[in-house]
Amino acid sequence: MSKYLARLFQNTWKPAVIGLAVSAGIVNLANANYLEHESVKPFVLEMVEKHGFNQQEIEALFVQAEKKQSILDAIARPAEKRLEWKGYRKIFITEDRITRGKAFMAKYADTLARAEKEYGVPQSIITAIIGVETRYGKNRGSYRVIDALSTLAFDYPPRSTFFKSELEQMLLLSREQKFDPLELKGSYAGAMGYGQFIPSSYRNFAVDFDGDGVADILNNPVDAIGSVANYFKKHKWVEGQPIAGQVKVAGDEYEQALYKSLKLKYTLEEMAEWGISSEDGFDPKAKGKLLQLEGKNGTEYWVGLDNFYVITRYNHSHLYAMAVYQLSEALK
Repeated sequence: MSKYLARLFQNTWKPAVIGLAVSAGIVNLANANYLEHESVKPFVLEMVEKHGFNQQEIEALFVQAEKKQSILDAIARPAEKRLEWKGYRKIFITEDRITRGKAFMAKYADTLARAEKEYGVPQSIITAIIGVETRYGKNRGSYRVIDALSTLAFDYPPRSTFFKSELEQMLLLSREQKFDPLELKGSYAGAMGYGQFIPSSYRNFAVDFDGDGVADILNNPVDAIGSVANYFKKHKWVEGQPIAGQVKVAGDEYEQALYKSLKLKYTLEEMAEWGISSEDGFDPKAKGKLLQLEGKNGTEYWVGLDNFYVITRYNHSHLYAMAVYQLSEALK
């Protein structure tokens, strides 16, 4: 039944047929889930008025959308918030992930070299992103995106505005790319493909890197490589510049360089005056962010630079960015 509705949405766009299906009982509204949610009908009307969708077609999708408690459980306990660095690192910096990453780099060597040349993003960083996100395409997510985004848009108040926007973007993406909106699979947060792009990122940053006329990051690793590189370039990655380095601290003035925001506030020159020292030869005028991480052997101090901040634009977590950086170093 869901495939029937999806084919109508994707290819034929015959509202009269869907209306007949609904009235004839092919779609049993008595068993509807999200269509009966108080926040869904205003959303449906917005999609109709703002983007010209057919109301019955969108309603038919929400008949099929399902609330998933496992999604709400997952977003309430992300690894970035519940783990220290030593636990987080154990997940992503493993011999298996390094071995698979080197094999991925060998297999797509030409594509990665072209992406680095065109976008200025190192091959190891592109590969590390795909490695951290999906183990190089092995784990691309098993949730239906319609379920993930509906659950978070309508039953997760802390971020409902964001996920309603992503649900809107997913419907637009499905119409543009002729995707079956009931068949798209991804993470619990609605991210898709090798690089786990949310729908808005897909629409804004995905590229057709193999020239076949389709920007397919769901199943095409070549397009995924180009799209990850494009994402970083659009977020102001600076070619040839360092990412991060371990530092030493002395005294207690360094603590003023520790703050919650991921943005870079102070220059390395300022940090040096507070007892923060580096042996990496970084430009003292460059801005950085001091990171205090609880590692396997105790507390570690690092400074993340501009390109480190760019990595956090992919996932707003300093632990995530550090995992990507360290995996990329292991892949060289």
